[in-house]
Amino acid sequence: MVRQRVIYLDDQPTELTDTYYPVNVARGTPLEGTAKIRGGAVTLLAELGYTAHRVREEVSARMPTAAERQVLVLTDAEPVLCMTRVTLDADSRPFQVDTSVFPASGQRLRYEFEPRI
Repeated sequence: MVRQRVIYLDDQPTELTDTYYPVNVARGTPLEGTAKIRGGAVTLLAELGYTAHRVREEVSARMPTAAERQVLVLTDAEPVLCMTRVTLDADSRPFQVDTSVFPASGQRLRYEFEPRI
């Protein structure tokens, strides 16, 4: 199942995100609908027994599609960043996949990792 949304900051569109859930995770829950989820999807997933034990992200840059350019109010010369985030449970099963597109201008990505011993 997929939930699609446009994220705004100060009334300006700043991100397009599609979030995918396996049917067996989302069926019969607010994840199936289009309304905002009280407490957010992360809280709901935790209540359903799905917590992140590992997250894998991939980031790339490209020029936006015509539809992305229109929604994000970009010029023909402005690139976007694309991020795919896969969230896995304790058994390494994915239970959420996010695909996001946002203007590259003004973005800064920061990652922290804890080394495994």
